[in-house]
Amino acid sequence: MDAISFLRQFRVGEYAIFDFAVSFLAVLLIAPLLSKIFKKIGIEIPKYNWLFFVLPIAVITHLIIGRMTPMTINFIDMSGHYLLKIVIAGSFILGFRDIKVKSS
Repeated sequence: MDAISFLRQFRVGEYAIFDFAVSFLAVLLIAPLLSKIFKKIGIEIPKYNWLFFVLPIAVITHLIIGRMTPMTINFIDMSGHYLLKIVIAGSFILGFRDIKVKSS
């Protein structure tokens, strides 16, 4: 068993804690760069807002590339998993809080 498989065995329900931790850590590390890039095009996004966008961006990305993870499958399932849908929609909405568009 390799190290990644070992780390991914720890789960909350069907979701691997390691996947969440790596995703949030990666966004935390690149948030300053992302905020700086968007600021150059006139959109001011606070660094903490990127943390709210992690789950919605992950679901959208997995849908686009066709990699169906348990969360992606549960999110597009029309017959249930409403708590997951509420959490992701709420994250998406909270991500837009405090974003400012600079007019020229």
